[in-house]
Amino acid sequence: MNITVYLGSNPGNDPKYLKYAEEIGRGIGSTGNTMVYGGANDGLMGRTADAVIASGGKVIGVIPEFFLKRGHTELAELHVVKSMSERKQKMMDLGDAFIALPGGPGTIEEISEIISAVRIGLIHKPCILFSPDGYYDEFRDMYRKMVREGFLREDEFSRIQFAQTPAQALQMAGITL
Repeated sequence: MNITVYLGSNPGNDPKYLKYAEEIGRGIGSTGNTMVYGGANDGLMGRTADAVIASGGKVIGVIPEFFLKRGHTELAELHVVKSMSERKQKMMDLGDAFIALPGGPGTIEEISEIISAVRIGLIHKPCILFSPDGYYDEFRDMYRKMVREGFLREDEFSRIQFAQTPAQALQMAGITL
C-alpha cells in the first residue's frame, strides 16, 4: 500500500517531531508498505524517508525540478515534475491513504487539497492529520466551526481523521503494526 505523507521540510524546534517522523517511517517500512512524499532530503521529510528505507520499506519521491538539489538520493523512485501543482497531483494519484504530520504552510496546502477531494467524493481513501500534542487542534476546531456555521456538513467533517499517536495514524491509514 502507498501511504502519501505530507510533512515539514524543516525539523521543527522540538526534537519530538523528528522522533514522531521516524516512528511513522518505521511503521510504514517495517510493514512492507511504501511511502510517497515530496522527495526532499531535509527536515522531517528526509528523516521519515530514511526511517522507511532503514526498516526495509520503499520510498517514492515526487519533487519539482527547482527543488532537485534538495532531493533524496536513496529512493526507490524519484519523479521529477515541473511544478508544485504537478507534484500534488502525482502524490494524490499514487496514494492509497494520506497522512499529514506537523509541517508549515506547504503541508497545510497539500493536506487541504486532499480534504477537499475527500469532502466532495473525488477520493475515497483515508485522510489523517497526525496531531501530536494538539498540533492540528486549531485546524480541527476551524473545521468544526465550518460545520456550526453551515459551510461544511457533519458527514463531510467526519471523513477527516485526527490521530494523537504514530500508531493511531498508521492504523487509521490501514497499517496494522
